[in-house]
Amino acid sequence: MSSQTLAQPTGLIGVGYQGHDIASFVDDLRAEQVSRLVDVRLTPISRKAGFSKTALTRALAAAGITYEHRPELGNPKSNRAGFAGSLAELTEARHVFASLLSQPAAASAVDVLAAAGAAERVAVLCFEADQHRCHRDLVLAEAARRSVTARGSRRPER
Repeated sequence: MSSQTLAQPTGLIGVGYQGHDIASFVDDLRAEQVSRLVDVRLTPISRKAGFSKTALTRALAAAGITYEHRPELGNPKSNRAGFAGSLAELTEARHVFASLLSQPAAASAVDVLAAAGAAERVAVLCFEADQHRCHRDLVLAEAARRSVTARGSRRPER
């Protein structure tokens, strides 16, 4: 009898829980074959039932999904309004947050995130449904850039 192991998907995806209840959110993660969820909210609390850190961790664990909080990838409160503002305000908020990603703690967290995405299917979480209007869009872009840079910087095998 031969057994065949199905390859698990890898990569990073962005997810927002706006418009979801906890059950539909976890179902969507399962459908995407997510094995790890990385919460990039600065403070992992929510007025929405099931989405604060403890409750979310429990719901994910019941589905076989690992929870990880990365506050160093959170958007400071002072920069959040710009993501919901005019195009000029959004552009400025994205610029401010992008500059924060070069700080040592954030840069290290992005490297860890990129490595995790190379090994498993990882969802990067924040509230906002529209990813372009969320700082996680920049986190994902930087992780992808670092992943490509890391792959591209390896020496060819001989």
